[in-house]
Parts: sequence; structure tokens; C-alpha cells
Amino acid sequence: MTRSLLLKIGLLLALLAILAATVAGRENNGFDLSDSLIPADEIHLGGPARDGIPAIDRPRFVTSAQADFLADEDRVLALMHNGEAKAYPIAILNWHEVVNDTIGGMPVAITYCPLCGTGVAFAAQRGGQPHTFGVSGLLYNSDVLLYDRETESLWSQLLMQAISGPAKGETLTPLASSHTNWRAWREEHPDTLVLSTDTGFERDYRRDPYAGYGSDTGLYFPVSRQSRRFHPKERVLGVEIDGRFKAYPYTELARHGQPEFADRFADRDLRIRFDRANESARAFDDAGRQLPAVSSFWFAWFAFHPDTEVFTAGDATTSR
Repeated sequence: MTRSLLLKIGLLLALLAILAATVAGRENNGFDLSDSLIPADEIHLGGPARDGIPAIDRPRFVTSAQADFLADEDRVLALMHNGEAKAYPIAILNWHEVVNDTIGGMPVAITYCPLCGTGVAFAAQRGGQPHTFGVSGLLYNSDVLLYDRETESLWSQLLMQAISGPAKGETLTPLASSHTNWRAWREEHPDTLVLSTDTGFERDYRRDPYAGYGSDTGLYFPVSRQSRRFHPKERVLGVEIDGRFKAYPYTELARHGQPEFADRFADRDLRIRFDRANESARAFDDAGRQLPAVSSFWFAWFAFHPDTEVFTAGDATTSR
């Protein structure tokens, strides 16, 4: 075989390798999954391209009195930090999934996955520097994979960890938040600010693009593990302490019948508050501090935490 032929074969192989990498990159919306902490074949395209679901980078807010686009029963993901309260309507988050914001002077990423019903607020800092996040268009266990714009690492919302890229293995710090309705949050925090529908994007925030999904048994995308113990879309409050996980299904909380009760988990004393009328639950430590628990569909919590403990109505130690 002549040297010229060898060079041509080498060039052809190099071009094929580049082509294969390009195709793979397009298949994964341009993200390199070769070093992923989770199996690459369990990461799925959600449909939109990278940033096809646009994050809100310059959020505008209105006062509680000005939020006439919200009805009492409308759902919000809300939090308070350093004396500042903010509410993010689910009707807006359904279309954007990420809001890069500050609250009480701290950079935060407000994230929501409509497919898993999970809203999580994170402290958006890495190495002391603010980070901003976008929607990758990729899913793992039907849950949104975020990416940070500074390193283009992929982050799993429910693992709360970077699964690929320069930040691989690093974790995000969740913040205590409430997934409740507008009436309950407004009554508790009348001075709250509310994310405005003036987002800079043309979206019909009166229309739910996932209408019916929250009550249907079907899933749009595969998950690694499933449990039939509850309806797949049963809402649970998920608590993590020292690497242990516990789910508080709303149906079990309703059966228990107490708006607040004590529980012990992972050698910690907790208080669980369940607002049946407003369909929300929160967890607090023994000092009365709200914990950064996650309101989630059962299927999603179980897919990520198959070893989870599960609260049942007869478990509570004391109540009031």
C-alpha cells in the first residue's frame, strides 16, 4: 500500500470521525455526553432544540395588587429570601422552565419541569460567581436537563448535580420554596412580587400546553424505574437528608387528616405541614426552618430515588 493511499485513507477516516461527532452532537443538541455520569442512552431529546424553550433572563415583576392575571387557584412556585418574597406562576414556567433572577440580593435559578411537576429554586453561584442556566432540550427520567452558559455543563434538576461537562460531579444548592396556589401565597406574603407576563416572548400564558397531563397515567418519555404503588402523577413532597430520601404522598397526608404533625426521619425531628385546601405541603426542621423539599409527581421521585422511604397515614408520631 503506497504512502499516498495511506494518507488518503487516514484523511477519509478523520473526516468520517468528524462527521460522526457532528451527527452525535446534533442528536444531543450539541452537548458532549461521552463523559456523562448517567447512561447516555437514557438521555432523550425532548423535542425542542437547545434554548428552544427559552429561559427568562430579564424577569420583570409586578406587585400583588397588580397581578390581575392570576386567579386564586392558579399555581405558583414561590420563595422568600432575605426578606424578599417572589412568586413565579406555573402558567409562565410551563413555557420557559428557567428564570434567571436574584432574590434578596442572591443570584437564583428558578427551575420547573412540567413533565415531572417539579419546581426547584437553586442558588446560582459557582466558585463565588453568578451562573445563568438554559434549557438543553434533553431529558433524563423525563426530567429537564439544564445547562449553564458559563461552562455548558449539563445539570440534572432532580439529581441537583452536573452530569457532564467541566462542572461534572458538582452539586447545586436548593432553596426552600413553596409549590402552592396564588391565594395561599398572597395571604401569607401580601407584599410579594409576582413574575410578570411581560416576559419579552410571545406566548399565550392563558393556555396550558400540558392540559390533562397531570391527571393522565401516561408518560411522554421513558424512565429507568417505575412503581405502581401510587398513581404516576400522585403529588408527593420529597425530602432528602444526608443522602436518604422520603416521600410524603398527598393522599396519605389527606388520610392522616392533620394540618401539621411531627415525624422523625434520618435521625432528625421534622414537622410536616399539609394545606389540603390549597394542595401544598412543606417540611420544617425542629427549629422551625423550612427545608428545601421538592413537590413532585410520584413517578419522577421514584425514578430518581427508588430506595425512598414512604410516609403512610399511620406513621406520624404526634400531631396538633
